[in-house]
Amino acid sequence: MPRQDHTIGEAARRLGVSVDTVRRWDRQGRIRTRRDAANRRLVPHSEIERLRGDDGDHGLSARNRLRGIVRELKVEGLLAQVELEAGPFRVVAVITREAAEALELRPGEPATAIVKATSVLIER
Repeated sequence: MPRQDHTIGEAARRLGVSVDTVRRWDRQGRIRTRRDAANRRLVPHSEIERLRGDDGDHGLSARNRLRGIVRELKVEGLLAQVELEAGPFRVVAVITREAAEALELRPGEPATAIVKATSVLIER
């Protein structure tokens, strides 16, 4: 069973953000914290799960997970092109046909895009 509360440093590591970001979120009311007897911030495990968007440990930050709805799925040969509508964003990914089948992707069904890139360059 996970601990009920985490120090601000532990919470930052689990969320993939800096300690300063967690402090800023606390001041902005984006994350619920409490104080211990020494006036240190403690972050409930439930808040970390809420911000991560799941209850598993994928080693990913909340920033690179875009939850949305599959709008289009084109399967041809060994590949599948998935178009996901995630709020104001449209994400298009090319994955293997096998992965699309294993995930049981269908238009209208929920899915999550996980963005993991070291750089994106666009030039005109």
